[in-house]
Amino acid sequence: MSIMGLRSHGCPRHWALLLLFVSYTCAWYLPGYSIKRYNDDEPIPLLVNKIFSDHTQLQYAYFDLPFVCPASGEKHVGSPFASGHSVSQNLGEILRGDRIMTSDFELHMGKNVECRALCTKEVGRKDVNWGRQLITEGYVVEWIADNLPGATSFVTVDRSRKYYASGFKLGYREFSPVDGKQRYYINNHFTIVIRWRSAPEGGKVVVGFEIYPKSIRAEDHTENGCPEHVHGDHDGLELHIPPNLDRLREMYPGSSYLPEDDGYDDGATLKVPITYSVYFKEENGVEWSNRWDLYFSKQDESSMTHWLAVLNSLTICGVLGVAVYVIWNRTVQGDIKGRGDGAMEDGKFKRGGAKKEGLLDQATDVERDGDLDSDEEGIDDVSGWKLLHADVFRVPQFSGLLAPLIGSGMQLLFMTTGLLLLSCLGILNPSFRGGFVSVGMGLFIFAGLFSGYFSGSLYKTFGGVSWRKNTLITALLFPGLTFSLVFILNLFVWAQASSTAIPFGTLVGIVALWLLIQVPLVYVGSWYGFMRAKPWEHPTKTSSIPRQIPPQPWYLHSVQGTILTGLAPFAVLFIELLFVFKNLWQDKSGYYYVFGFLSAVTSILVVTVSEVTIIATYSQLCSENYHWWWQSFLTGGSSAFWVFAYCIWYYYFHLHITGFVSSLLFFSYSLLACTVYGLLIGTVGFLTAYAFIRRIYSSVKVD
Repeated sequence: MSIMGLRSHGCPRHWALLLLFVSYTCAWYLPGYSIKRYNDDEPIPLLVNKIFSDHTQLQYAYFDLPFVCPASGEKHVGSPFASGHSVSQNLGEILRGDRIMTSDFELHMGKNVECRALCTKEVGRKDVNWGRQLITEGYVVEWIADNLPGATSFVTVDRSRKYYASGFKLGYREFSPVDGKQRYYINNHFTIVIRWRSAPEGGKVVVGFEIYPKSIRAEDHTENGCPEHVHGDHDGLELHIPPNLDRLREMYPGSSYLPEDDGYDDGATLKVPITYSVYFKEENGVEWSNRWDLYFSKQDESSMTHWLAVLNSLTICGVLGVAVYVIWNRTVQGDIKGRGDGAMEDGKFKRGGAKKEGLLDQATDVERDGDLDSDEEGIDDVSGWKLLHADVFRVPQFSGLLAPLIGSGMQLLFMTTGLLLLSCLGILNPSFRGGFVSVGMGLFIFAGLFSGYFSGSLYKTFGGVSWRKNTLITALLFPGLTFSLVFILNLFVWAQASSTAIPFGTLVGIVALWLLIQVPLVYVGSWYGFMRAKPWEHPTKTSSIPRQIPPQPWYLHSVQGTILTGLAPFAVLFIELLFVFKNLWQDKSGYYYVFGFLSAVTSILVVTVSEVTIIATYSQLCSENYHWWWQSFLTGGSSAFWVFAYCIWYYYFHLHITGFVSSLLFFSYSLLACTVYGLLIGTVGFLTAYAFIRRIYSSVKVD
């Protein structure tokens, strides 16, 4: 039916436009939705990436390993690039340590290969020792075919379901039954299984990519490089070079104990023949659109836990909501409308029609403290927060730092909202490798406009005059500290020759994005916020003489009290944090997909932080303490302390990270993430407190 036909049948115009829009979007490329169809005997490129481990934060490029076949540099059928060619990657892939390159493995749709020899690599003693270390630390290998990571296949205990784990083991270790010593074996034969199904439009699509590694000793290989019975039982290829006893006797004369490995290199080598098999299996039970589901089966099993997390969050949020409702009733409905506690008009309290001028005069009362003491007994029934009407909007200390922090917080808030929205819509999906980081970086840079605008507007509200200085602080403070930390950590990773290290060219590119794009955007936003936008209007005027603040309860002026306010937001978040941490630090796949649950918990978290900040701010005002600006920011972000404490607990009780550099990376990046989280949530708390205070003080007016 045409669009005109739709209109003639009473369909609204906007529906017709929507259908037209959808018809055009079908022609767009959304990452993860581009289907590749193969004909029989058409080559399927196999890309090699990296090795990674749950026990360390250091990753290594596949071709940097000494016991793999180096790239031959030859072009294979159907590939425009020679083997060893680096595939172009986005910023997110580079930052997560991906080093994707073409390989010499040959896969042709529908063509099974019983065995094919790739090469025989000779490795020395140092390489053997490094291989043992990698196997001890549980490294796994990641290959990619048709944008799917090569997976190890598992079945559930009841054998009712199958699921994938990204990557396959580099090798394994076991105890020898002869001497009881631990032996290390390298996987050198790979059985590649490509699962496919017919596409309705013609051709075949890949719906699964499985790899079954095996260790076969060199003596079992024939002249053609393959074992005689490749799928039979074989002894494994042990990573072991017999010691040179004559050399050891010379180095340790008269010693009864000769170490097998003391770090010497006498030129002895170990031959590692590398072979592979390829099989194609038809799989009609999996749709192409659902081919990633097998990677998420383990996360699917925890859906009940996610629902419990949402229920826990709603319960906490509801309890705090009741407290906020009581406070709101007391201030706006009770104190203002009919309890006879007094009202305020134009900054002056009235009681029974008689004005108490001279008690709280706003601008010229130079004897304010004396008047307050003399009339103190006559205003005992006035709520404490009302007494602060002439001080509550007084400019805080270090306002030149608070404005840039709020600006950076708004920048992070925009970025986070955009990422969650795009993830829930499916645009940022697992097949868009590195997309989450890349898009997040783009949103952060673009949000420099918001950062500059809010920082400049708030700075103007505080009465600042050096808006260019405020702009520089906003544009350089948070990004500069973040980049400095990443650069210093990168030096440690560079020293380990790990692919996790950010290349120098990428660092230069990041600096260019920061200085050449974000800084100008912050400048434009700050100029508009300071020069064009009006300052934030306050419902009451500020007196010239600050009010004396009475002694405060411990929970209102101590660090412990501020930290305790972060328990409620942390209680909302900590269950979902367990899944996020497991994905980031253990699975290492980067394929966290339950963004619907995460978005729900995040929304509840924002509401909870707002409620906690309102309660804390109201308690502070009732104690006649008008220093709420910084306190609301710290109260909102105080849950970051508990998140970092949770990181420490997770490190000691769930992770098995070894090595100084890996531990340094964990704690440094955890601290950075908690700082970002605290800045973001602290901004939410600040804005909530400001809106709440404006509302209650603008309502305290009667005729």
